[in-house]
Amino acid sequence: MLTTVSEWLWWERLWLPGNLSWSDLEDSKGRVYAKASQLYATLPCALCLLLVRHLFERCIATPLADSLGIKDRLRHTAEQNHILESYFCKRARIPLQADVRSLCKKTSWSERKVEVWFRRRRNQDRPGLRKRFSEASWRCAFYLIAFFGGILALYDKPWVYNLREVWAGFPKQSMLPSQYWYYILEMGFYLSLVLRLAFDVKRKDFKEQVIHHMATLTLLSFSWISNYIRIGTLVMAIHDSSDILLEGGKVFNYANWHKTANATFVAFTILFMVTRLVIFPFWLIHCTWVYPLELYPPFFGYYFFNVMLSVLLMLHIYWAVLISRMVYKFIFSELEGDDRSDEEEDDTDSPKEENHKVSEMNGSAARGRASGH
Repeated sequence: MLTTVSEWLWWERLWLPGNLSWSDLEDSKGRVYAKASQLYATLPCALCLLLVRHLFERCIATPLADSLGIKDRLRHTAEQNHILESYFCKRARIPLQADVRSLCKKTSWSERKVEVWFRRRRNQDRPGLRKRFSEASWRCAFYLIAFFGGILALYDKPWVYNLREVWAGFPKQSMLPSQYWYYILEMGFYLSLVLRLAFDVKRKDFKEQVIHHMATLTLLSFSWISNYIRIGTLVMAIHDSSDILLEGGKVFNYANWHKTANATFVAFTILFMVTRLVIFPFWLIHCTWVYPLELYPPFFGYYFFNVMLSVLLMLHIYWAVLISRMVYKFIFSELEGDDRSDEEEDDTDSPKEENHKVSEMNGSAARGRASGH
């Protein structure tokens, strides 16, 4: 049975145009082609990146946070109460009003005290500011290195300036060492993000992030095996360009460099819209939909690759809507936070203290989270 599954999985008609077979992509005459077995290097690369990340966050991000005066907010610890804890863990993190009244009867607490307990309990599970700063710093550093590494690997390639060259001689296109390392590092990075999903900061678009990471890994794996490497490197480069500003804006925001964070947010918005909603669909997807049909009839791999690109485009549109909401608030009202963020709640028990903090938050809201996306 396993043999049958393997034969079906590696059936040439799934991966290659109809007039080609795997034997046509065997190394010969100085030509080296991408092979599926080379993707095994992704896992050790991901593990190495996790180690590098640990060292980066400990030896660079943490001292940097200290020098910038970034501190976690002092939180109130929720009182021990097995009734509320059981409800919190088994039923809901945010109780309905009817459930609050029921819990009041069971605990003999006031409604306010129960509500404050849930706010404090939710805050206990939220990551601190220093953790978010460390994660954003690591991602910003990687995207910066990956982007400029990609530029060095691509700047002298003809397909960067003429997209028809992407398909010149396809699929008999020899793999370059720079393409190999660019792919392995990018795939290793996204695999490391998947391995850290349970431990990293969770945002409201957590499910979309999981879909994005899995779609990216699937897309890169398929493009490697089918020798869609040239277009794959272009897709990676345009994605990394705006991600640098995204993570950089978070770093500045956590450091309370509000003017710099606002300027970075504006630059990120412009670059995101241009690369993800203009260049990606009208240049790159057009290149993968139209030009291959001039060389060979469509096959399964052609449709699969373009469907995966379309999935990424749908995610881009979703995030563009969130960014547009933030831009609207940024220009016409007060930007009160990141539409994706799970913001820390006020957990004070004193009405006077709570009113004071709300007033204080309203005063700084417009500048405090401008680059939170």
